[in-house]
Amino acid sequence: MTETSQFDPEPSRRFRWQHILLHIALLAGCIIMLLPFFWMLSTSLKERSAVFQEFPPRWIPTEFVWSNYIDAWTSVPFGRFYFNSVTVAVSVTALQILTSSMAAFAFARLKFRGRDTLFLIYLTALMIPFAILLLPNFLIITKLGWFDSYAALIIPPSFSAFSTFLMRQYFRGIPIDLDEAARMDGATSLRIWWQVIMPNSLPVIGALSVFVFLGIWNSLLWPLVVTNSQEMLTVPVGLTYFQGQFYVRWELLMAAAVIAMLPVLVLYFLAQNWFIKGMSVSSGLKG
Repeated sequence: MTETSQFDPEPSRRFRWQHILLHIALLAGCIIMLLPFFWMLSTSLKERSAVFQEFPPRWIPTEFVWSNYIDAWTSVPFGRFYFNSVTVAVSVTALQILTSSMAAFAFARLKFRGRDTLFLIYLTALMIPFAILLLPNFLIITKLGWFDSYAALIIPPSFSAFSTFLMRQYFRGIPIDLDEAARMDGATSLRIWWQVIMPNSLPVIGALSVFVFLGIWNSLLWPLVVTNSQEMLTVPVGLTYFQGQFYVRWELLMAAAVIAMLPVLVLYFLAQNWFIKGMSVSSGLKG
């Protein structure tokens, strides 16, 4: 029997159809997920009277009203909201990486009595819903006199049990021989953390920075609770200014939402490699 007659094209054909069906399903899922974004973009370019006028809804406006973006930016101090969100998000990201990496270094590389027990107690914070901690944290903030200030927006979110857990698991995968070699050269624990561990942990640091920045940028509940003046509002809280008691300026709200999404989209496209690495890091944690 020749080699050509032994070849069965049926499995190859079946695999090809499975591949095509998989891509069709993924494409359909992608379109479904993008529909809200397209509708938001379409609404942001419509006239006020045309938002609910047509049925079935018109995806492409008959007339593009670009002035909605100008009105959304100028009707409220959106520039101040942007400045507050950028300041808070960048500060929290930097501080959380700093505090979490130092705590993770202690739990992963240093040996002291009760280390594992203390780490398990520390992880119990992951099991407590944020809503339960909201009132105690608010009372602490008011007692310290930090209400309606950058300290209230930045300091409490700068400590994270999840970030510590993620970095500890990554640090444990770094060879301990590097620490021993550095100690033989006279390096202290602080120097080992800064010059040995941190340079070898850039993937988890980059991925975690993206996660933290996006989480803080989209945070609504905590800034809504600890701020009162218009000068301290962040972008998610500032979006509520377009919602009145009896009406909502949907075209301006959608335009403001598009403006609010721009830094997130830019960050994702610039750091998508870190984002993918973070997904692989978090899915491949060691025990």
